[in-house]
Amino acid sequence: MKILGLDSSGLVASVAVVEEDITIAEYTVNYKKTHSQTLLPMLDELKRMTELDLHTLDAIAIAAGPGSFTGLRIGSATAKGLGLALNLPILPVPTVDALAYNLYGSSALVCPLMDARRNQVYTGLYEFQKRAADGGKYELCTLVEQCAVPISEIIGKINELCRENDREVLFLGDGVAVYQEQITALTKASYSFAPACCNRQRASCVAALGAELYKKGSFETAAEHAPEYLRLSQAERERAAQTADKYHIREMQQSDLEEVTALEASCFSMPWKYHDFEETLTNPDRVYLVAEAAEADAKERILGGCMLTNIAGEGDITNVAVREQYRGRKIASALMEALLKLGRERYGIKAFTLEVRSQNTAARNLYEKLGFVSKGVRPGFYEKPKDDALILWKE
Repeated sequence: MKILGLDSSGLVASVAVVEEDITIAEYTVNYKKTHSQTLLPMLDELKRMTELDLHTLDAIAIAAGPGSFTGLRIGSATAKGLGLALNLPILPVPTVDALAYNLYGSSALVCPLMDARRNQVYTGLYEFQKRAADGGKYELCTLVEQCAVPISEIIGKINELCRENDREVLFLGDGVAVYQEQITALTKASYSFAPACCNRQRASCVAALGAELYKKGSFETAAEHAPEYLRLSQAERERAAQTADKYHIREMQQSDLEEVTALEASCFSMPWKYHDFEETLTNPDRVYLVAEAAEADAKERILGGCMLTNIAGEGDITNVAVREQYRGRKIASALMEALLKLGRERYGIKAFTLEVRSQNTAARNLYEKLGFVSKGVRPGFYEKPKDDALILWKE
């Protein structure tokens, strides 16, 4: 299998051709030139030097995000154009996973850090596990999926994971230089930094992980492919800010079902389906509140929602969701306060409970502000990704 790998997610531009377990060629540049100037000329040079016939490729692996918005668009546009012209599948490789793959076989906890600006990093936590059934090869295992968070949050997770053992953490990526002072001050575990030969993006790593996706049948057409930004662009944030303060809260209606179902699917890995919400409309002990945009021509009418079920006089709160671009605007807080008030007035509820992922720091902070306290843990309750469920109560 011959795969073309592309990575333009950061300052680095990288192109590689990998066939089976051999890197035929790799061209990587870490210099301040726009990828629109470098990526295609690099591919052309690689093609010339290796006498590569593009029609012999089996697939195109692309660092699909997160990363620089402009860089991701250039890389994706290049992959899509080649995919359409050559009728090749696209293998969308998570950027942070590919960065971690630089340290293949390491026994340390691997923490890639990409500077995401706005006091955040694109990061995740990984380890390599040997697969006895596959000739002793190592598998990249995800402990914390790629995300955009403050440096303090990921280091807090590292300290938590390393608390019970003496494991070393290995940092890499352009975020290391930006946040080295905080890393030094906050990291309680033993740590080190990857050397220059393996601390930045490489297209050969993208291609190698792409090959794994291909074997699993996890690919998409060129027409289907789109970058995974993880967070909104500046223009989208500004537009959301203009809309976020113009909404009202009401109970869900029949006409909301499709949008509520779409909201649920965008926020949860195991979402409720259309018929689940439809049944809510006829259940006297259940109510779902929505935050509806006040403007009639708003692109997204339903901005958020949450559910309350009356169970023998106790309130079970579930399905708390807000569209990504409207988070941080106190919509969830307003929904929760309205839901608690409704529960007291309609059902006479005095005690409310809910469950939250242990890694969902933003949600946990919200619930604590509303007076919820932890009363227990369900280990490994959540899937995709695996996580503990914290059981919270408010009386």
